[in-house]
Amino acid sequence: MQQNLQELKENVEKEIELVLKQVDNICEKNSRKVLEAFQKCHLQEQHLNSYTGYGIDEPGRDKIEEIYSHIFKAEDSLVRAQLISGTHALAITLSALLRPNDTMLSITGEPYDTLQTVIGIGKETSDSSLKSYGINYEQIDLLNNDFNYEKIKERLSTKNVKLVEIQRSRGYSTRKSINIDKIEKIIKEIRKVNTDVIIMVDNCYGEFVEEKEPIEVGADIIVGSLMKNLGAGIATSGAYISGKKELVKLCAERLTAPGIGKEIGPSLNQNPLFIKGLFFAPSVVASSLKTAIFASCILEKLGYNVEPKYDEKRADIVQTIHLGDENKLIKFCQGIQSGSPIDSDIIPYPGDMGGYEDKVIMAAGTFTQGSTIELSCDGPIREPYIAYMQGGLTYEYGKLGIMKAIEFMENT
Repeated sequence: MQQNLQELKENVEKEIELVLKQVDNICEKNSRKVLEAFQKCHLQEQHLNSYTGYGIDEPGRDKIEEIYSHIFKAEDSLVRAQLISGTHALAITLSALLRPNDTMLSITGEPYDTLQTVIGIGKETSDSSLKSYGINYEQIDLLNNDFNYEKIKERLSTKNVKLVEIQRSRGYSTRKSINIDKIEKIIKEIRKVNTDVIIMVDNCYGEFVEEKEPIEVGADIIVGSLMKNLGAGIATSGAYISGKKELVKLCAERLTAPGIGKEIGPSLNQNPLFIKGLFFAPSVVASSLKTAIFASCILEKLGYNVEPKYDEKRADIVQTIHLGDENKLIKFCQGIQSGSPIDSDIIPYPGDMGGYEDKVIMAAGTFTQGSTIELSCDGPIREPYIAYMQGGLTYEYGKLGIMKAIEFMENT
C-alpha cells in the first residue's frame, strides 16, 4: 500500500502541474495588488506600533483599514481584533443594518450552521437572535448550483427587502461555492429591479482565490475572518467588514457604541500580525488551493467523490470529500490531526458544539486556535458524511498532511 500510494502521489503531482501554474498566476496578481496598496497608502514603520486603553484614532489601526479599503475597492473598512470570528463579524453587520420588521433575504439558500443561530432559524435557538428582535428572514435556494434569477428578481421587485445575503462558500452543504462571475451577474440582475436593497457578501474562505473581490462587481458590503484567508496563519485574531462608508459606520457603532464608532478600539499589539498576515495572504491562499487541488485529484483516484474536481475553477479554499461512511469521516479527520505540527498526538472525536445542530468532528493542529487557513478538516456527523478540508500554510506541508490522512483512513 505504501509503495502504491507513493507512486500515485508522484503521478498526481505530474497531472496537476498546469492547474497549479494557474494558481501561481492569480497569486502573482493578488500579490501585486497587496504590495501596491501598502505603497500607495504609505505604510510606514510607525504603523506597526499599537495602542492600549481606548485606542483613540490609533494610526496603525487606521492605516490597516485604509489598506483593506484600497485592496477591496471599498469606501471604508473595519478591521479589528475585537471582531472575534467571521460569525461574530456577520452578526455585527446584520444587527447593525437591520431593524425590527426589516426583511433579510438569503439568495444562496440555507446559511452556514452558526449563522442560522444568529438569524434565529434551525433547531438551535437564542433569545438574542435577529428573529427575537422582530427581523424577518426569507431564503431562495440555488437552482442547479446557480442563482434562481427569475425568482430573486420577482421577490426583490416588491422593494420591501432591506438586505440580500450571499454566502460565497458552501458551508456544510453539498452545493458548489459561488464564484465572482456568478456574483457579478446576479448583482446586475438585482439592480435592474431594485437599486436600494443592501447586497452583503459573506466572503469567508474566498479572498484572493480569484482576481476580483465582490465589491468590485457591485456588492455593498463584505465580511470575512482573519482566521481564514487574509490572516495567512499569522494573525492570531480578528475579522473585517468592508464596503460603503455609511454601512461600515453603522457596523462600527454596533461594535463599539453610537457616536463613537471607529474612533476607539486598541489594536493590542496585533498590527504587525495583521500587516504581515495580509502581506503573505496571496501566497498562503495559493498554497491552500494547491493543497486542495492535490487532495481532490488523489482522493478521486482512490475512488472518492470530491468537489470541486481538481481542474475545476475554484471560488474558495474549501475541498469536500464525500466519504459516505461515519467511520471513514472520523478516521480521515484524525489522520489530518496526526499530520499536523501541533497536537499531532491528540485524537479528535465528534462532539457537541455551540451553533451546530449535529455533532461535529474538527481536526486542526494549528498554531492559532481555529485558524482554518492552516490545514484543517471538519464535518458534521450526518449523512452523506462529508469531510470539509481547507488550508495549508505551505503546499509541501499540505501534501504531507493529506498523505498522512489517507494512510490513516485506509490502514486503520
